[in-house]
Amino acid sequence: MITFFKAAGRFLMLTAPWWGLFLVSFLLCLVLTPLVRELARRLGMVDMPSARRINKMPVPRSGGLAIFISFHLAVLGYVLATGARLSPLFSNETVLHMGILALALVVVGLLDDKFGLPPVVKLLGQVLVAFGAFVWCDVSLGVVLKFDWLPVWADGIITVFWIVGAINAFNLIDGLDGLATGLAVIAAVGMGGALFFIGYPQATLVYMAFVGACLGFLRYNFNPASVFLGDTGSMFLGFTLASLPMMMKSVDSLFVSVGVPVLAMGVPIFDTALAIMRRTIRALLRREKGGADEGNSHVMHADTDHLHHRLLLRYVSQKKAAGALYALAGFLVVVALGGLALRDRAAGLFVLAFVVAVVVAVHDMRRVELWDAGRLLNAAAHDRSTTSGRRRLVAVPFYVTMDILLLVFTFIFVHLACGIRINSYALHTALPLRVVPVFFCLVALRAYSTLWGRALISNHLRLVAACFMGSVGGSAAIILLHYPHSHLIMTTVLFFALSTFALVGLRLVRPVMRDLFYHLDHSRLVDNAGTSRVVVYGAGLRYGMFRRELVRATSRNSRVIVGLLDDDVALHGLYVGGMRVHGGLEEAPAVIRRLRADAVVIACVMPPDKLEQARRVFAGAGTKVSLWSCEERNL
Repeated sequence: MITFFKAAGRFLMLTAPWWGLFLVSFLLCLVLTPLVRELARRLGMVDMPSARRINKMPVPRSGGLAIFISFHLAVLGYVLATGARLSPLFSNETVLHMGILALALVVVGLLDDKFGLPPVVKLLGQVLVAFGAFVWCDVSLGVVLKFDWLPVWADGIITVFWIVGAINAFNLIDGLDGLATGLAVIAAVGMGGALFFIGYPQATLVYMAFVGACLGFLRYNFNPASVFLGDTGSMFLGFTLASLPMMMKSVDSLFVSVGVPVLAMGVPIFDTALAIMRRTIRALLRREKGGADEGNSHVMHADTDHLHHRLLLRYVSQKKAAGALYALAGFLVVVALGGLALRDRAAGLFVLAFVVAVVVAVHDMRRVELWDAGRLLNAAAHDRSTTSGRRRLVAVPFYVTMDILLLVFTFIFVHLACGIRINSYALHTALPLRVVPVFFCLVALRAYSTLWGRALISNHLRLVAACFMGSVGGSAAIILLHYPHSHLIMTTVLFFALSTFALVGLRLVRPVMRDLFYHLDHSRLVDNAGTSRVVVYGAGLRYGMFRRELVRATSRNSRVIVGLLDDDVALHGLYVGGMRVHGGLEEAPAVIRRLRADAVVIACVMPPDKLEQARRVFAGAGTKVSLWSCEERNL
């Protein structure tokens, strides 16, 4: 027992700087936060309830000032008490300069919390502080990335962009009680843990002080929050977490300096990227509609489609929504630290993380960003003000450019797959002899005068024929001109197969995108109040035409297909166009009740007596009945 206490005492002595800094920062923030909260209330810096705000009661903001003061007092106290450097990777003078710049940013935040600065003014303040870090503190993303060839001005641009991006990432994600603060804690733990893993434990001191201050504030900021970070705090969190990794210039690991911070701040970064994409698309949509108001569609204006807003709709509870984002951020940090621990065996871990990230991203984007992007593309595709000649002026250069690029990439891939070196001869001689004949065959067989959105099988067969003749012609030219070659038959077959696959695939993108857009439209409408749930009777070609018309009318559509009926028993239980065939006319009443359908569209040809029978069955089930018909009539 005595031995245990001695060992514990030695451990506490050795780790005193770490837990000491953490405790001092934590206790300081516990004490200062109520004082800052009361000061904010007296100064009128209070978040009032509104349509965009989640809080139901007035809550003081600018509480992040307590984090700023606690963190810097703890760091200053350590330096004065020990006379030592805070980190072996940067000087105390650099810390002082960064503290002054952080103070300038905090002042911008306080002014915004008090007076509501215009977005452009606030952005200008962020840019000036970030530029000051680059010039005064020698913080450089180019140095961290080992881009020695990068000009100073370009290095300054990417450094400022990184810092300003991180500042706004935490500023935008600060929408739930304790969310931004908790994500900052997880990110700091990940960055500090990475330094510990690679043998720089002393450099983690600054992160311990930062985590202590954030946890002390989280006591008052967690749901139900009695004080908010405000722009004062959220911008300081982003600035600190973006700048600290770049101050560690002595760290040789690029992954520690860049990869871990990106993963650790993955949730705010992803949310910011979505916000930029979403607002840009909505601004373009507004312009398409001639300036019709769609709400705050300007890129700089706030909206209510951030990740936390979507999770709040799903979970209702702020604690559960914040917990879900904590879990995602924690997963990314574990992946980052796991990559450092596994070293050469980390590839599988990163593949797993990538798959999870893609699933989460698509799941969160499909009902907002992808839907809005589809609306924009759909509006452009069906813009009747654009003449067919102008459309071809756009479509033809697109296909020409993409075809040439795909043929070049196919050539390079085939050479690499066959183990053939890509030297100057390959690029100057073999490449043109492969690509040019295929391109001439495409022109000769009218590939660029075909409207591929309405192409037939014969048009695609012409494309295959062009690729075949061009591939064989290129090989013949190589032989006739006596150019050196190896694996000629294999390269010809591979080039023909892959180029055909690439060029045909390019022309199938439009129908694939049409089907994807219908799926997005379906997922958006299916659970909405006021949406008409339609069962289609008939699973043939007319059903496909009816479904296509719904896609063309997405911006004003309020109907969604929920199932199919067809009297062909062979189709029962199968999926046609993504919808299940639930049965025939006899099963119709039960199917309509089960699918909660309120309308039936008949999309097949029937004799009058059969049509009347179907009308009575559907009307008896309490649904509206309509006939989708495409027929020829004498005029």
